[in-house]
Amino acid sequence: MTNYEMMEIAMRQSAEDIGCSAEDFKADKNVVLTFKMGKNARKYYKEPITCNFVSYGNNIVAASIDETLDLVSEYVRKFEFYRCFETPNFHWLNERLIEKGHKICFMSEYYLPDINRIPTLSCPYETRILNQEDFRELYLPEWSNALCEDRRHLDVLGIGAYDGNRLIGLAACSADCEEMWQIGVDVLPEYRRQGIACALTSALAKEIISRDKVPFYCTSWSNLRSVRNAVKSGFVPAWVEMTVKPAAVVDGMNR
Repeated sequence: MTNYEMMEIAMRQSAEDIGCSAEDFKADKNVVLTFKMGKNARKYYKEPITCNFVSYGNNIVAASIDETLDLVSEYVRKFEFYRCFETPNFHWLNERLIEKGHKICFMSEYYLPDINRIPTLSCPYETRILNQEDFRELYLPEWSNALCEDRRHLDVLGIGAYDGNRLIGLAACSADCEEMWQIGVDVLPEYRRQGIACALTSALAKEIISRDKVPFYCTSWSNLRSVRNAVKSGFVPAWVEMTVKPAAVVDGMNR
């Protein structure tokens, strides 16, 4: 699998997520359309979704419900596409969304591996490949980035680091899409800063690719520890998203 093939798969998935064409992400102008989540959208996408802004670095593709379609169109015309994901500009949008009962909710950066840069990193502890049946007793707070209790059936593959018989680090992936598996990683606090996270992440990326799936990694831009892990593990920024939801949903998350 090449970098080009992985990017094409990611764009097709994003198109399925919001109801556009994969070619829209390659256009030299912004694209605004009515939001329509496909039946094969990423499993963690949950409606209601007011709008989702997606950029692969060429433009913005914005998919919105009809109520906010004109506002979204005005926004992406008003600012440079890459400025639409940052302050102070998104305050302009959020203030007007609030008037309609909606708010900006999520902002995420997504990474794909550079097939030529995925390192083989040594882990100072024994590592073991884990399968779905091995996760049954691991749905605990310390592994909440690697595993998702609400979507247990999607957690399909992992690599654990062990100090004796004690699990001290875990990278695992969720089959969030038909062709793409998302990686999450956790290391117990007392074992951090030893290169465990990046050793597990890079090894798991290779295992995923060997199964003809595309590994992807998501983090908020401010989570520098996670960003550094992605880079050390051979991942590079691929696309960004900003999601708008009804204000009541956002307010509920903040309670």
